[in-house]
Amino acid sequence: MNKETLQQSMYDLIVETSTNLPKDVRRAIRSAKSRENAGTRAAMSLDTISNNVKMADDNVSPICQDTGLPTFKIKTPVGVNQLEIKEAIYAAMVEATKDGKLRPNSVDSLTGANSGDNLGLGTPVIKFEQWEKDYIDARLILKGGGCENKNIQYSLPCELEGLGRAGRDLDGIRKCVMHSVYQAQGQGCSAGFIGVGIGGDRSSGYDLAKEQLFRSVEDVNPNEDLRKLEEYVMDNANELGIGTMGFGGETTLLGCKVGVMNRIPASFFVSVAYNCWAFRRLGVKLDATTGGVDEWFYQEGDKIDLTERSVAELETAAATSGEQPNVVVLEAPITEEKIRELKMGDVVHINGRMYTGRDAIHKYLSENDAPVDLDGQIIYHCGPVMLKDDKGNWHVKAAGPTTSIREEPYQGDIMKRFGIRAVIGKGGMGPKTLAALKDHGGVYLNAIGGAAQYYADCIKGVDGVDLMQFGIPEAMWHLNVEGFTAVVTMDSHGNSLHAEVDKSSLEKLAQFKEKVFK
Repeated sequence: MNKETLQQSMYDLIVETSTNLPKDVRRAIRSAKSRENAGTRAAMSLDTISNNVKMADDNVSPICQDTGLPTFKIKTPVGVNQLEIKEAIYAAMVEATKDGKLRPNSVDSLTGANSGDNLGLGTPVIKFEQWEKDYIDARLILKGGGCENKNIQYSLPCELEGLGRAGRDLDGIRKCVMHSVYQAQGQGCSAGFIGVGIGGDRSSGYDLAKEQLFRSVEDVNPNEDLRKLEEYVMDNANELGIGTMGFGGETTLLGCKVGVMNRIPASFFVSVAYNCWAFRRLGVKLDATTGGVDEWFYQEGDKIDLTERSVAELETAAATSGEQPNVVVLEAPITEEKIRELKMGDVVHINGRMYTGRDAIHKYLSENDAPVDLDGQIIYHCGPVMLKDDKGNWHVKAAGPTTSIREEPYQGDIMKRFGIRAVIGKGGMGPKTLAALKDHGGVYLNAIGGAAQYYADCIKGVDGVDLMQFGIPEAMWHLNVEGFTAVVTMDSHGNSLHAEVDKSSLEKLAQFKEKVFK
């Protein structure tokens, strides 16, 4: 194979996967939009998602800032040099990271040091399989940390919250899959997709589950029992009312694919791989002689512009009239009095300064003084994609929120210690933070997960950066924003939309307890 051609093909696969949402996924999102009631938080979220997809198309920029753990699945004819393919992938990963198409996302597990180029022990993941066809089938999935953290594995028989006992049969499997959707809530950037692996051992079961995510959203399972299970889950999961971003609504799940393998008698695992709405997976058919791209996978049909309203959406909008939320403009420094005026469900537009802070920053602030005055300020749970120009100025290429629950051990204490008034993230936080918001006078603002281009467009300048020793994603960036939109989901009066949705969806989940699946 021509090394330069092969490397270019792998680079194109990486860039397209990061920036161009597959057509089958677009059709699933369009269907969800047509079902949602106009004027709701869920409808607003889907509109933001649609705008984000369009902006990623126009700018050829990452749909989501989270590169995740890139996973390649490659089938090669007998005799093809797999080492050459690995070398081409490594070189393409470095180039795509340098060009701002991927965030540097590979860190040493012991030291936390970021490699800066997405290479390291175990990253990216490359899995080869030989076959007797005469071409190379190369597929890539970029599965972010927020949805990866909502993967779950069950060992049957087991007891499940809301559903009771799940036995070693199809009904027990059905209960596990339904529970997996419930436990993800909005933390995995719902509405999402799930791949389910039945059987195997703990590691092969998860591999089988992730393998299901490489199937087309619209395919039909040839196994009749699994086909019925997939249809059951799709028919019933959306009745849980979790909705887009966990805000409540008509669509919680966009796709469910199930695979099965043999197991040993002593073990019965059901493994679930959760993927967010930003379902970034594509594939190419490569000429085994030249390494060039002959065909793209998952791109059948017309390319949908999700910002265009379909007839069904217009009819739904005309027939429904959701309650319009209260809209408030915030600019730091924010007073406690201003914060106390905000109520759960309010929409805020932020202008002015905010600071990013993820895992490393929160641990640092729990043990050290802040590098800036944070009194009355806003912290954004975000690890942006950043590029520096020839003049040394930083520019934001993608900047969506990360999952906030990881900061639960630190958040409340840090807010009170430094006087922080607002925290922005996705998926909500727990009771410790909620208590601190009430005691201190603070709010949690839920931004739209995965909307990295939408929020990058709201950032009008980078005014500085601190703690760069933690790497680009984990540094504290000083951002100047305009019209940055988020929803108050946890207020200073003890109210939490996330807790309310969790409670109501658990009650609905329990309704399936006696509904035996055969």
